[in-house]
Amino acid sequence: VQLQASGGGLVQAGGSLRLSCAASGYTFSVYIMGWFRQAPGKEREFVAAIRGSGSTTYYRDSVKGRFTISRDNANKMVYLQMNSLKPEDTAVYYCAASPRPWNSVIAGSFKAADFGSWGQGTLVTVSS
Repeated sequence: VQLQASGGGLVQAGGSLRLSCAASGYTFSVYIMGWFRQAPGKEREFVAAIRGSGSTTYYRDSVKGRFTISRDNANKMVYLQMNSLKPEDTAVYYCAASPRPWNSVIAGSFKAADFGSWGQGTLVTVSS
């Protein structure tokens, strides 16, 4: 499993960015895909996840209504559309893949440990 994230950058508060993650080396459509982030001096935290079929999504409360996760199984891509960005969204964003069942991962509150494969991260900086 290989994941390559891109799309980060510097944006003003209130702006938008779209992160992309290209996957290879596995049957993409059976994996849950997630986005996590890690701000300086803080632990990595869950942001959003999408089921293999794309039928179900889940978000942390602080990004609900602002971020949208989506996937293109034909092209093995997952996206994170981020709108109304805030300075507190500043972090390195990572895409991740989990082969575990959706109900198992959601029961565990989307712990990073449930995601066995990770991309290299892309930096998002939101200026005030």
